[in-house]
This record gives sequence, structure tokens and C-alpha cells, in this order.
Amino acid sequence: MGDAEQAQALDEETLARRRRVLGDDHPSTLTSANNLAINLRALGDPEQARALDEETLARRRRVLGDDHPDTLSTANNLAVDLYQVGDYEGARALDEDTLARRRRTLGDDHPHTLSSANNLAINLRRVGDPERARALDEDTLARRRRVLGEDHPDTLASASKLANDLRQVGDHEGARVLDEEALAGRRRKLGEDHPDTLHSANNLAVDLYHLGDHEGACALDEDTLERRRRTLGEDHPDTRTSESNLAINRRKLGRGGPAGVSG
Repeated sequence: MGDAEQAQALDEETLARRRRVLGDDHPSTLTSANNLAINLRALGDPEQARALDEETLARRRRVLGDDHPDTLSTANNLAVDLYQVGDYEGARALDEDTLARRRRTLGDDHPHTLSSANNLAINLRRVGDPERARALDEDTLARRRRVLGEDHPDTLASASKLANDLRQVGDHEGARVLDEEALAGRRRKLGEDHPDTLHSANNLAVDLYHLGDHEGACALDEDTLERRRRTLGEDHPDTRTSESNLAINRRKLGRGGPAGVSG
């Protein structure tokens, strides 16, 4: 429901009581610790989340085993923490291990396996292996389409990620096709004003710009900027990005406007 602060308070109380009544290593205690770390991360405290996830992972490995689904869930979460605190190599190594274990225990097409593949691709791109990231994103998108369907949010997220891979290597036409697919699906499933929908609209406008359709890019940027101003506010970073991109397209069309950067 979006009330992470109240969830954190309740998780902290539950964790303290379970530690006292059940002990530090009880599976229910470790579930509370796992949940509290999720809330800490959501509230912008990845360092504290990392510390709690490291402890929970060590205990789950000892109590449940390395391949237990709960152990792998915490390993996945710890990799996210490591990424957020800037330890990209540590996150990559943990994602590699978690993906291999999930493939072996859950299968290649399980949603949790595909989540690990998605996360590993993000880390591969960050540590300078874009080709392997692109190949993994292509495989993940194909599997999510087959398993989850074309309009599932995870499928649309994979389409958006692969579009970004293609855009970075200069395949703007391939990126355009995927961004159009992601935008249409997100409009249907999430609505016109959802942040993910507007992210896809922003990216599609970038594709159109690089393909020379400056009128189309300008129209899409104008609509995205208006929606971001209304839903996110004037000072939100995404709103500022839309302002910059629109200024670039207006200048290209000879309509003036302040300097900006695309992205």
C-alpha cells in the first residue's frame, strides 16, 4: 500500500519479539529480518538493509541450506543492496551464484530465475560487459513473453531494458520497436500517468529523435513533460529530464528553448 514507514515499525517490533521468543535462527525470525531489510531499502537506507541481509543470508544458509528458496531470496536482495551501495562486482558475483542455483532448483523459466537473470544483466552492464548483458536480456524477454505473457509488468520491463541495450549500441530502430511495445503495454496495464509508462514514453522519444522524427519526439516529450509535472512535480529529476529533452527537440525544429541534455 506504499506505507513503508509503518511497515518498518511493525517489522522491527515483530523481529524483536521473534528473536526473544523463537531465537535468532528460527525460520520465522529470519522471515521478519528479510522483510525488515526490504523496508529499509524502500526507505532509502541500503547500507542498513545490506547489513541485515548479510546476517540473514548467513543464518539461512546455515539453517536452510544454500539452495533453499528463502536463502536464494535473501541472496537476491543482498545483491540489490550491494548494487545500491556501489559494490557492483560483489552484486554481480552474488547474482551469478543465485541465478545458477535458481536455474538448477527451479528451472530456467521460473519467475524467480528470470528475476535473477534480469538483475544479473543490470550488473553486467555496470561492470562493463554490455554484450553479455544484451544476450541475457534477450533470453529473459523471450522467456517472460512465453511464461508471463506480452503485457505482464515484468515482460514489459524486460522489453524496456533490451531497448536500452540496443539504443546504447546504436540500433535505434530496434529500440524503437521495443519501446513502442513497452509503452503500449504499460499504458494498457498501468495507465497513462504511471512512472513506468512515462519512462517508456521518454525513451521512445529519444529513439524517435535519433531516427530523425523530431516532430514525433517533440509531441511525445510535450505530453510526457505535462504528465510528469502534474504527477511528480516541477522539481523531480524525471520532470527535469523531460524538460531538457523537449528543449533539444524544439531547438532541432527551430523553435528555440534552453539548453538541455538527452537521456
